[in-house]
Amino acid sequence: MMIQKRDGTTVAFDAKKVQQTVERACAGLAGCEPCSLEMALEAQMRDGLSTKEVARTMIQLAVEKTTVEEPNWQFAAARLLLHDCYKESARNRGYSSLGYGDFYGLIVQLEDLGRYGRYVREHYTKAEIDELAKYIRPERDLLLNYVGLKQLIDRYVLKGHRGELLELPQELFMGVAMHLAMDEVDKLERAKQFYDVLSKLEATVATPTLSNARKPFHQLSSCFIDMPDDDLISIYETDKAFARVSKFGGGMGIYVGKVRARGSAIRNHKGASGGVIPWVKNYNNTAVSCNQLGVRSGAVAIYLDVWHKDIHDFLQLRTNNGDERMKAHDIFPGVCIPDEFMRRLERREMWYLFCPYEVEQVMGFRLEDAWGEEFERRYQACIDHRDLDRVEVPAIDVMKRIMQSAFETGTPFLFFRDTANRLNPNQHAGMIYCSNLCTEIMQNMKPMRSMEESLEDGNVVVRYEAGDFVVCNLSSLNLGRSGSRESLERIVCTQVRAMDNVIDLNYYPVKQAEVTNRKYRAIGLGISGYHQYLAERGIVWESEEHLKHVDELFEWINFFAMKASMELAKEKGPYALFEGSDWQTGAYFDRRGYQSREGGPDWDWLRSEVATHGLRNAYLFAIAPTSSTSLIAGSTAGIDPVFSRFFLEEKKNGVVPQTPPNLNPQTFWFYKEAHAIDQLWSIRACAVRQRHIDQSQSFNLYITPDIHVRDFLNLYVQAWKSGLKTVYYVRNQSVEVEDCVACSS
Repeated sequence: MMIQKRDGTTVAFDAKKVQQTVERACAGLAGCEPCSLEMALEAQMRDGLSTKEVARTMIQLAVEKTTVEEPNWQFAAARLLLHDCYKESARNRGYSSLGYGDFYGLIVQLEDLGRYGRYVREHYTKAEIDELAKYIRPERDLLLNYVGLKQLIDRYVLKGHRGELLELPQELFMGVAMHLAMDEVDKLERAKQFYDVLSKLEATVATPTLSNARKPFHQLSSCFIDMPDDDLISIYETDKAFARVSKFGGGMGIYVGKVRARGSAIRNHKGASGGVIPWVKNYNNTAVSCNQLGVRSGAVAIYLDVWHKDIHDFLQLRTNNGDERMKAHDIFPGVCIPDEFMRRLERREMWYLFCPYEVEQVMGFRLEDAWGEEFERRYQACIDHRDLDRVEVPAIDVMKRIMQSAFETGTPFLFFRDTANRLNPNQHAGMIYCSNLCTEIMQNMKPMRSMEESLEDGNVVVRYEAGDFVVCNLSSLNLGRSGSRESLERIVCTQVRAMDNVIDLNYYPVKQAEVTNRKYRAIGLGISGYHQYLAERGIVWESEEHLKHVDELFEWINFFAMKASMELAKEKGPYALFEGSDWQTGAYFDRRGYQSREGGPDWDWLRSEVATHGLRNAYLFAIAPTSSTSLIAGSTAGIDPVFSRFFLEEKKNGVVPQTPPNLNPQTFWFYKEAHAIDQLWSIRACAVRQRHIDQSQSFNLYITPDIHVRDFLNLYVQAWKSGLKTVYYVRNQSVEVEDCVACSS
């Protein structure tokens, strides 16, 4: 049988060479018998195949042999794919040996192609790059399973103009590490530290960071949040900012609660306003139009208050019934809910909808600018004012609309605004109006205001007062690879430093984002591998042991993150608004009951150190979904339970079987599937974690199509009562929902 080589020559098929390749791929992997793969390949062979087709067939056959009983085939397939990548990159880079080649030469080559930023070599000498090249550990490629390696190769490593493979996984990790360390005094040591946690899969960075670090346009942040004022210029400025953010790979959250309702007056012309929905449709069009380098469309979550007059139309944006002219199928709606609504819902009382513009005209205040008791006082004053127009509706009817949409579409996301603001450590400097695209970011927000537009020497100059344009800088600790408490501290400390460096090394598509990011220096430390962590320790999801264990675990993670930020503040100075914050006054520690105790973190010491030296970062802890990067890390996504112990993902070249990490007879029964879990236990676990998280969590509810309406409602009520700040998707077994790629970390 003859096969065609990559250089075009035809040679006789060498079965012995294939046998050696298969044996290397299966070496040391329990349950992977080389002969079974060889026999499967033999059945697929035919005369005239190319070596590339043979390699692709061998890889796919290994992938398809992955089962619950034999999960290690996904690592055998990864080794085969890796071998193929080594051959391809060697050919494209012009060297004969397989594996890693000249790292410095690769950087120069990628620079010439416009793929690598020239700033990297401006910060590192050739000798320094050569030293880092020697530190690269090719054997860490073997930590990747097939899905993780394929994800890296398809989406993250740098390629030539024709899509030819040039960069290999460890070079990717080192390139990202070099970028994040290039302004450090001891940059080589820091680059090695960053490289270690990335290449060992102990932590992941957000998708934009992993993708864009080392590139000419290095936009490293995952998500942004903005809020327009109730005027035309502000609304379009937010749209323009969204377009710029989407262009460079960021997702967006937009709060539209200040925009007047449909039928309100414009310049004293009654009934002139079209309300919120036309502007939401405008943002929807931007999401579709401004794709992220052709990879995917822009992504945006739009938030509106539950008391806004347009809430009913807003809750129908993605549903399949109703007037199609009032739809926006490409945005993700979110509802901002105060405590007062939930209390009236429980008591089955009436709820009143107002226009924010009319409230200001009649009452002299903005209803959306208050929270807690002040909001309740203002809201009651609006109800009591006879001249203020309102819509009266039972609170339960509004919640029914929310539940109907969630059941059909998985959205809206819920944002419990009073809980978020009550626990905001920087409430001295502002207010939180909404969350981001993945509901884990909670930071102060303020709209940008137009100051003046003038002519200067024939140029039109527009000046704005910058608002608080929120930026998310994310990284996730892989609990599936965390060992001792010492290693946990090392990884968290490294992550906090890396994320803090992102703030200074970022390319900002929107200038006011840079102003806000440097003022607050906010980061979002997250986690992945949560279910893996529990399963490997034999901890049942629906158990008190689960709650007790993660309470202790997350307290330590939070302690290490705060300690790391405090040490950075000693070294580089605290964030600009530290004075007066809950961190500085100690209110943060009081609200969470943090005190030193035997066997626990030394909170009394840290409280004193923070008061003395400050924190480098205004916000520290936020758990993103990690749907993309957890695949690379070979861990379970975020804080979610596994969707299934075994499932098939359809790809263009065939199906890809997947199992949870380290699935074996010991872990099997602890990997209880998401839709079989009592969601009240998940809510309780989320509440336990929330005590230690200054921002929020991408927390999903998993329901089945036969859930009773009463039980569905109870999940929302219990989430609010338990102190959750947000609810992300409602994942109905019969509904497909789209994961956010931008916030994957």
